Amino acid sequence: MTAADLARVRDWMTGLQSRIVAALEAVDGGRFGTDSWLREAGFGGVSRVLEGGAAIERGAVLFSDVAVAQMPPSASARRPELAGRSARAMGVSLVIHPRNPYAPTVHLNVRFFLAGPSNLGNDDCWWFGGGMDLTPVYPFEEDVIAFHRHCKQAHEPFGDQWHPRFKRWCDEYFFLPHRNEARGVGGLFFDDLGEPGFETSFAMTQAVGEAFVPAYVPILARRKDHHWGERERAFQLLRRGRYVEFNLLYDRGTVFGLKSGGRAESILCSMPAEAHWRYDWHPEPGSPEARLYSDFLPARDWV
Repeated sequence: MTAADLARVRDWMTGLQSRIVAALEAVDGGRFGTDSWLREAGFGGVSRVLEGGAAIERGAVLFSDVAVAQMPPSASARRPELAGRSARAMGVSLVIHPRNPYAPTVHLNVRFFLAGPSNLGNDDCWWFGGGMDLTPVYPFEEDVIAFHRHCKQAHEPFGDQWHPRFKRWCDEYFFLPHRNEARGVGGLFFDDLGEPGFETSFAMTQAVGEAFVPAYVPILARRKDHHWGERERAFQLLRRGRYVEFNLLYDRGTVFGLKSGGRAESILCSMPAEAHWRYDWHPEPGSPEARLYSDFLPARDWV
């Protein structure tokens, strides 16, 4: 691992952030604000946020590059041998909450993690992680299939073994145990990727990041003007409540950011502008809302 390698990863991530923002602005017509920030412990980031857009009610496309003197337990629980090491983490993370209930929420993350040597003299340890997943409220099967097709195509050049593994990992990760339901319809998720070597691991992460615009932006463009009313809005807000529950209870990135002294404004801008909770709510049998639970949330092979 060299300084040049770190610079390549950083340059690609900042470029990816700019390309995604430009594609989303072209659909919404609004402009993402820019908030550059620095962190006392080292480095910083750029938060690009759009609120109150025509198509995007709230969207955030974030780049961060942070250093921590000592890894918190939330980062090292899967690798206990790294506890206490210094670390550097950089990544691009986004969440788009559309205004229209027929346009799905989407999440993307690509990240690189470098744990420095410990006092025992161990070598640097690095890995990539990332993925993207779709969370519809009123799903269209063609949208879900198209999204999953792009996810599969992203890793096909690297071998047939990767997509089934990362697709299953996504289904297992974005799941609310206390609700016994999935957050959405899945996509890709991977972490601790280093076994193929630096160049291939980096290329696989790049493939996921670059697949986001063709996988999601056409869906947003198709659904942003679909007719909707109070019923659809009420169900959208209820499903957003599930999104909030997952992020605050289970999402490793959120937990790591908050417990490592991260910038709360950037970490929590992935939350929707509004969300509702209703006591003991269940969808009416045979309704479009019930179809989400019966036909889309259970894990299945879409392509």
